[in-house]
Amino acid sequence: MKNLTLIVHADIRQALADVLRGLKEVEGFTFTSVEGHGPQDERDPSLSVRDRVVGYTPHVRVDIVLSDKDVDKVLQALREGNCGVAGRGVYWVTDVGRHGRL
Repeated sequence: MKNLTLIVHADIRQALADVLRGLKEVEGFTFTSVEGHGPQDERDPSLSVRDRVVGYTPHVRVDIVLSDKDVDKVLQALREGNCGVAGRGVYWVTDVGRHGRL
């Protein structure tokens, strides 16, 4: 099992949720609101005036537990989907040593 973690701009939250709900490989996912801090590129079209003034951008962290074979399928679907994530997010994949329900 793998945990696919995405950090994306908050303005694509709903479109991303719609795409994830439509993927048979994704049984569920978790959204967490986070703030992106760091040097900002003034030409970035996703930055609002508010983002430039306050010095951080609202992001969403998405955690998705997937089978090993489904990670690449989900990443490709996100790149090709019309949810706005292509070119506007980062991701990483980590091993899940154990998981279950309590």
